[in-house]
Amino acid sequence: MNNPLSRVAHLPKPVKILLWLAFALLAYALPVLEPPFISTPGVDFGGVLFTVTIYCLVALGLNIVVGYAGLLDLGYVGFYAIGAYTVAILTSFHANWPLLAAIPVAVLAAMISGVILGAPTLRVRGDYLAIVTLGFGEIIRLVATNIEWLGDARGIKNIKLPPNIGGDQGMFDVPHLFWGNGTVLLDTDDTTSFLRFSYSDQIPFYWMGLTAVIVILFADVLIKNSRVGRAWEATREDEDAAELMGVPTFKFKLLAFATGAFVGGFAGALYATRQGFINPQSFLLLFSILYLAAVVVGGQGNRWGVLLGAALVAYLPQRFREFDDFRVLAFGLALVVLATVRPQGLLPPRRTVRARQAQQEIEQLEEGTDPGSQEEEVARG
Repeated sequence: MNNPLSRVAHLPKPVKILLWLAFALLAYALPVLEPPFISTPGVDFGGVLFTVTIYCLVALGLNIVVGYAGLLDLGYVGFYAIGAYTVAILTSFHANWPLLAAIPVAVLAAMISGVILGAPTLRVRGDYLAIVTLGFGEIIRLVATNIEWLGDARGIKNIKLPPNIGGDQGMFDVPHLFWGNGTVLLDTDDTTSFLRFSYSDQIPFYWMGLTAVIVILFADVLIKNSRVGRAWEATREDEDAAELMGVPTFKFKLLAFATGAFVGGFAGALYATRQGFINPQSFLLLFSILYLAAVVVGGQGNRWGVLLGAALVAYLPQRFREFDDFRVLAFGLALVVLATVRPQGLLPPRRTVRARQAQQEIEQLEEGTDPGSQEEEVARG
């Protein structure tokens, strides 16, 4: 009950719904309010918040692979790149598709790539799996660098923006509003969009990213509480025991890989449309490490923990840009301190908390037991 989230979980359901709605409204209002204690001087606050939402999306997807299924993936940026490049190719480089038609193809391509990667490689475990996935991420980047059809090192530009809501083609337009006698009360021929996407205003992109995070979060809650989530947990805890109990572990590991790739491709697609330009340098191995750091820092296996970790990993370097030359060093030192003081993460999953409490109780009992009384009990037995 010491955890604030645990306290919220024990509140009545109507109160919980109101609290989450209030929290969501506050999150949507953040770029408009721009509180001074979290603003980013010298950097567009809306753009920073959008980056935070992308990291949260990626962390949710990677948490399925690492936190739920227990599979160490060091090449997750590869799925992110596939989603981004698919959108770029379909909307700009080789076709002129609408963005809303390109995004489903992008997430499907990323998911298929997850199946193709996982089918031959998920038969290995531990460090071997980490090495294979690391190679996958680098292969995707090198292929994009050296193949002209993918834009090679020059990259792809003019990626389409999301469609505006309102405006000339929007559903919120009311060209003329008449009174009964034909007098024009309101002339809106020169209307502006209810929600207009442009590179000069990052707030609509943040709202789009936040909405995507909420949707994926709901899906994550449902799948974690399902039979699939329980199978992932059993596979993570002891794969051999789960197999003996009748759990088809390979099938569920492959499903975890495909689901994580789906979310990663979705995040890459949103990133590409906001950037308007991508090249292979946007998908370095460093980003895979940062995504994994977000999951580990927050508490792998806990969706709220990984959201917190992703927000910190994405936000803090932008908040302290004045220490640009030292921020990577500070970030590394913070990770070392966290790994030493709280190795389970900032918000560990409940199973980790329960296991630690049980271990502490056992240690206390062992320390408080008199060895002589143990020998007497053995003799009497």
